[in-house]
Amino acid sequence: MRLELGAATCAIAALLLCGGAGHCADLKAIVAVPMTGVVNDLRAELERSTGSRLAATFVSGPIVKREIDGGSAFDVAVSITPVIDALIKDGKLRGETRADVGYAVVGVGVRAGAAKPDIRTVAAFRQALLNARSVAHSATGASGDHFKRILQQLGIADEMQPKLRPMGADTIAQAVPSGQAEMIVVTASVILVPGVDLVGPVPAELQFYNTFAAGVGAQAENKAAAQALITLLTSAKTVPVLKAHGMEPGLPK
Repeated sequence: MRLELGAATCAIAALLLCGGAGHCADLKAIVAVPMTGVVNDLRAELERSTGSRLAATFVSGPIVKREIDGGSAFDVAVSITPVIDALIKDGKLRGETRADVGYAVVGVGVRAGAAKPDIRTVAAFRQALLNARSVAHSATGASGDHFKRILQQLGIADEMQPKLRPMGADTIAQAVPSGQAEMIVVTASVILVPGVDLVGPVPAELQFYNTFAAGVGAQAENKAAAQALITLLTSAKTVPVLKAHGMEPGLPK
């Protein structure tokens, strides 16, 4: 009986969101890659409750803005906080819908089962980078920009250059499992995929919190489902999903 009521409630909610229609328009979302696992895990519940099929495009954080600036049709954007705030300032997102979703640290990963390097201190992390034969990082994302600053700070930017493997958003998660890189340094949520072991976060002195927010498009055609996704992303029941993907809810304390 409880299951029947739950299904009936979802069906009624979907009808209301769709204005009484039998089905809703697709929900077009442009999402930063570190949020891929979270959004995909919520897909079934979102589609069941809204009646809209989630049509998500996953790109690196800064590329979210480039996609929108280039005229891509969308209802909701989920990206790094500076991008969301810039899109609101540009009038491309509805400011009143803005919500902080979560944050993640920059972490280090290696092939599953491989020996994990010592990265507990700045000196140890520096040596681990120098010892690695190849290191993948985001070519366009915020974590990639931060990693380049780390290399400068450690004084090994030139020495590391031949070992670096800048990767696009569509391939970076598979950089280590595919053998393209021995090590990966990226937002921790990207590391948590089959074939990769998370070594841990980079040392606190070098850490960077990648924060994520969301907003409904100013010209969104499916506003109700877009808002439903944001509400779901920021709900208490989604906290375990965020944590399972190496993220924490809200903003860093």
